[in-house]
Amino acid sequence: QVELVESGGGLVESGGTLRLSCAANGSNISIYTMGWYRQRPGKGRELVATFRDRGWPTYAESVRGKFVVSGDSAKNMLYLQINNLSPEDTALYYCNAKFLVLGTVRNEYWGQGTQVTVSS
Repeated sequence: QVELVESGGGLVESGGTLRLSCAANGSNISIYTMGWYRQRPGKGRELVATFRDRGWPTYAESVRGKFVVSGDSAKNMLYLQINNLSPEDTALYYCNAKFLVLGTVRNEYWGQGTQVTVSS
């Protein structure tokens, strides 16, 4: 079991950069497929990036080249850097951990989210 706590959101101007953090408590992130999701106003929750320790990160097409996901298993932290922020990036950003067994999600955990608001 793992508890996820996001931080780093806030109000920023267009063109700025933010680095979101996700602290994992209880189990190490190396055993999970970690992910960042976001929920924009009036929209459903969407996956923006995934990270596996010693694996390749993946990105949604809409954010590739702009978002950078990274992790530090020694610190048990997951990060999401968002570059060149635009108002379209305004959303509640969630950290997610999936424990997979033979490709099937056995357990899934969510953080409470961190709000990112971008002013034009």
